Amino acid sequence: QVQLVESGGGLVRPGGSLRLSCAVSGRTFSSSALAWFRQAPGKGREFVALVRWTSSTVYGDSVKGRYTISRDNAKNTTYLQMNSLKPEDTAVYYCAAKIAPGYDFLGTRSYEYDNWGQGTQVTVSS
Repeated sequence: QVQLVESGGGLVRPGGSLRLSCAVSGRTFSSSALAWFRQAPGKGREFVALVRWTSSTVYGDSVKGRYTISRDNAKNTTYLQMNSLKPEDTAVYYCAAKIAPGYDFLGTRSYEYDNWGQGTQVTVSS
């Protein structure tokens, strides 16, 4: 019962930056865990970043140190700031939400989420 809409994708040069946004509506926002995943053609859905209701964060190894996930509860929005982009970052990026996750929630596996946005394409190319 939550809706997510991503925006901010596009074409950028290697080394450039993008900020993705995901607007969340329909359910309580502050008690949710919000995450970003990405999927390139022929590859599985890869965990990118997680921000919990406590504002703690987790990053996938491939983006650690380059990406920053954040949330603005007043705007019901999560952001993914992507810096130092590489061609291998090219993928469709999806935001996902889990409302009121339990104590055993890890948040790094796609099957843990049942609320997904439609995705936004990020292409890194010169």
